[in-house]
Amino acid sequence: MEISEVKKGMHVVIDGDLYQVIDFLHVKPGKGAAFMSTKIKNVRTGTTLERNFNTNYKVDEARINRTNVQYLYNDGSTYYFMDNNTYDQVEIPAERIGDDKYYLIENNSVDMASYNGELLGITIPEKLEMTVVSIDPGSMSSSSSKPTKDAVTETGLVVKIPVFINEGEKIIVTTCDGKYYSRA
Repeated sequence: MEISEVKKGMHVVIDGDLYQVIDFLHVKPGKGAAFMSTKIKNVRTGTTLERNFNTNYKVDEARINRTNVQYLYNDGSTYYFMDNNTYDQVEIPAERIGDDKYYLIENNSVDMASYNGELLGITIPEKLEMTVVSIDPGSMSSSSSKPTKDAVTETGLVVKIPVFINEGEKIIVTTCDGKYYSRA
């Protein structure tokens, strides 16, 4: 396919590397040939590039396989998941999970992405229900119109919550920024 056919969110192979298209713009200057100005993210390394291409540049569309898996447990260095369709166990190194570890609750489902048999990572839900296991009473912040306090969830995530939330209560957290969203 030609680079001019790409769309936001699409996965493509450029020079042997797998990229996700973050943004693109078809540019037709007053002088010279038209080109595609793109912002692409290397899926394997996470680096983001801004790159211009001739409009007739060819790329291959990458078909990403998504599988629903259930998080089982971790042993500190490896996270274990089970494929919900085949019941096969999948092991993912802790380095590949990164900060997503704070959103992994045993028996919850997440999506696992792979390309040609290579594991790319997991996708967690946008919002997640978590239990408050402890509250730091000395962390009360009243500098704003909405006073908050620090709470620790069952996964170890520290969240600023409203003062009316107590230990043992369930809250909704947004996984993109790790912030309190609402009561569950």
